[in-house]
Amino acid sequence: MTQFEIPLKQNAFPKDSEDLKVLNDALSCRATAFALAKEERYRDALERTIEALRILREFSDFENLEFRAAFASLLFDLSEIFYDLKDYKQSEHNLEILFRVLDKLVVEDRDRFGEFHILAMDLSTRILRSRKKTIDMLVKQQMTSAALYEKVNSGVVAATDKLVDSLRKEAQLQAATGEYKSALKFYAEAITFSKRRTGQVTRKEIKMTIEMAEIMIRIRSMRPRATQLLNAVLPHAIALETIELEEDILALLEIINLDIEREPKWKTMLQKFSFVKSSSKKQK
Repeated sequence: MTQFEIPLKQNAFPKDSEDLKVLNDALSCRATAFALAKEERYRDALERTIEALRILREFSDFENLEFRAAFASLLFDLSEIFYDLKDYKQSEHNLEILFRVLDKLVVEDRDRFGEFHILAMDLSTRILRSRKKTIDMLVKQQMTSAALYEKVNSGVVAATDKLVDSLRKEAQLQAATGEYKSALKFYAEAITFSKRRTGQVTRKEIKMTIEMAEIMIRIRSMRPRATQLLNAVLPHAIALETIELEEDILALLEIINLDIEREPKWKTMLQKFSFVKSSSKKQK
């Protein structure tokens, strides 16, 4: 279990504040829950997290920014704990609530909460069982996340790197199981977020585009699209002087051009092999 720590501004409260005491008591319960989760005592961790929510309920103002930040932290925890308990429906339900809370927090203070919105997107790639749900969620959240890249924020950059790596890993897993179209969707999202993070084409985007083209080559109807992608990214590879990536691109273009099953002479030869094979079966 990963603990997402949204720092609270405790100096926003007087030292003798009852609300501050509520926050600290809830955070104490949360710390205990995290320790239990590390020991894989997930039911006990769930009990402590629910207790933290009960304590937090005594806060005087539910619109208070620090209250909502603490609430978001506990929603992160609940999503993961329910997932570890294999209660996937409840895990996804808490994730939905988390996005609703974070969407409003980002509007109020994108510098403070932006990275946690991206981290919630990364969390969704791990706990959403349906790959279609994951893609739909990413598309839905892009409008909110787009505003986060208008100015540099180290937290957002680090969180986006984590999200991109998760999306790329999922794309590779989908490709390995033959789910090529699903893999391409995850690669497309990974490249989109990676470009948005940097504002330019870097080595990482070139490498992912090459991996994406490799999958497209496996789908004959998508080979023209693969050619377009590779030709588009080749100048960037040359400009960055990434010789190995340049060579990979040229090799893939050569593979596409040398389409053995479609090239007339090769096609004729393959047909002869097929004829020989069928003839030998008849002789038996």
